[in-house]
Amino acid sequence: MANSLRGEVLNLYKNLLYLGREYPKGADYFRSRLKAAFLKNKDVKDPEKIKQLIARGEFVIKELEALYFLRKYRALKQRYYSDN
Repeated sequence: MANSLRGEVLNLYKNLLYLGREYPKGADYFRSRLKAAFLKNKDVKDPEKIKQLIARGEFVIKELEALYFLRKYRALKQRYYSDN
């Protein structure tokens, strides 16, 4: 059980690192906050609590994707439509 959750946690961390490359405050800022968040919960052993933390991480991924999509949408809107 622990090995499958470990793989999920590592996959989550990798996905978040990848998404953090374009974070508005910078990749270094995002990486340090991400590392701190994962280190804070490194001693959690309860599988249910780990699953809750993974679900929270998945939510953060969705929020980051929405943030990036919105930023791209705004850039395209500014490029093709005037504010008048």
